[in-house]
Amino acid sequence: MITNESSLHPSPDGEMPAEIDGLRMTRQRWETYRLLMGQRDHPTANEVFIRIKDRLPNISLATVYNCLEALVQHGIVRQVNFDREPSRFCPNLAEHGHFHDQRSGSIRDIAFKPGVNLADVLDLPEGTLITDIELTLRGELPS
Repeated sequence: MITNESSLHPSPDGEMPAEIDGLRMTRQRWETYRLLMGQRDHPTANEVFIRIKDRLPNISLATVYNCLEALVQHGIVRQVNFDREPSRFCPNLAEHGHFHDQRSGSIRDIAFKPGVNLADVLDLPEGTLITDIELTLRGELPS
């Protein structure tokens, strides 16, 4: 079983591991994962489907949804939701937030600065234990 994060990234020759974190890697799952790693723009399932058709012309939208669900369930990618928009998929497993550019619709990862304590920035109830972060900022990127 492959478990370290560096082994999760597709190799340049595209060699597919038998498993990633206990998930059997079918060709469809591997190509879906490779696409997400190569194009880190937080695509929707429909966008993944359109992009992957050149590599897997016989893949169905249902198969893409199943592949994405399996990758999310095994903690290999994250599913992120913005308001009432379709779910998007993010391969960045580090704690981070997202910036949603309202002009272009693009979504970018935003990293937390080293040493930042959220309790210094947010007024949390005393004794609060943060177990997961979903931070989305909205605005416009400079032109």
